[in-house]
Amino acid sequence: MNEENLNLEIRKFLKKVGISSQRILENHITKSINEGIIKLNDEVEIEMIMTLKDHDVEHRISDKIKIE
Repeated sequence: MNEENLNLEIRKFLKKVGISSQRILENHITKSINEGIIKLNDEVEIEMIMTLKDHDVEHRISDKIKIE
């Protein structure tokens, strides 16, 4: 196994995840603020679930985003 290549492939995948996830979050939160669904000083709960298909792996990351 080429660890350097594996590391590069994982980083490329995570970059895609980060860019697309940020875009989705920004668009939805901005739209919700404009519609009055989310207000300043609200906290938005967020959870990301990563699964490895065909493997018994699931990883969850949860947090809150403070809207200022």
